[in-house]
Amino acid sequence: MSSSRGAAFEGADYALLIGAKPRGPGMERADLLQENAKIFSAQGKALNSVAKSALVTVVGNPANTNALIAASNAPDMAPEQFSSMTRLDQTRAENQIAAKAGVGVSDVKNIIIWGNHSPSMYADITKATIGGKWAKEVVTDDAWLKDVFVPTVGGRGGAIIAARGASSAASAASAAIEHTKDWALGSNGRWVSMGVPSDGSYGVEAGIYYSVPVVCYPGSFKRVGGLEIDPYSAEMMDITRKELLEEKDAIKSQLP
Repeated sequence: MSSSRGAAFEGADYALLIGAKPRGPGMERADLLQENAKIFSAQGKALNSVAKSALVTVVGNPANTNALIAASNAPDMAPEQFSSMTRLDQTRAENQIAAKAGVGVSDVKNIIIWGNHSPSMYADITKATIGGKWAKEVVTDDAWLKDVFVPTVGGRGGAIIAARGASSAASAASAAIEHTKDWALGSNGRWVSMGVPSDGSYGVEAGIYYSVPVVCYPGSFKRVGGLEIDPYSAEMMDITRKELLEEKDAIKSQLP
């Protein structure tokens, strides 16, 4: 642990780990995994030494697997003290659905981001509402949902990098603030998506950080359980689950 890293984290109540090597044009996620694994291993060790009670939000990509690396290197901290950010993806999904339905974003509730913060993520509206109505009764174009909405949400980050040569720093910063604020103060009953350590629910085995819907309370979160999953959603959720297991295998040398 470097002295500067320890000084930065010492006594922290909240930590936002954003110091990843950014993804550039044409860079694959596998490259990011190898480049960033050592960074987040060191950060986990530093937090474990000087900020054992901190709540840690991982923003730097690949965020889910970086959260796993950091948490695995912090043996005195609970895995639930770490989360990875999928709030930006939730916000993007809410905006797309609001535009399609011709309503304000605040009218869209309970969209879920399942799985990995990557193009494999699954933006799910099957439990969402739009102006109090079931979202599937308002947005009825299944072809648009499957062929446009889901891949657009998943690929938005890459599209921004291709367009401007850099990631969406401002919108990611805003999402990180919202994620941390809800975790610190509570989400007032609202469902929000967070990458959290899997507890075996929804067919996702323990050992990876997988985005699920949660309700936040001051300093904690509770998973939204017992949701019925339709066959298409189950297929999409399994694709992103398998990708996270592949990422875990790729960085296993960084796990104690």
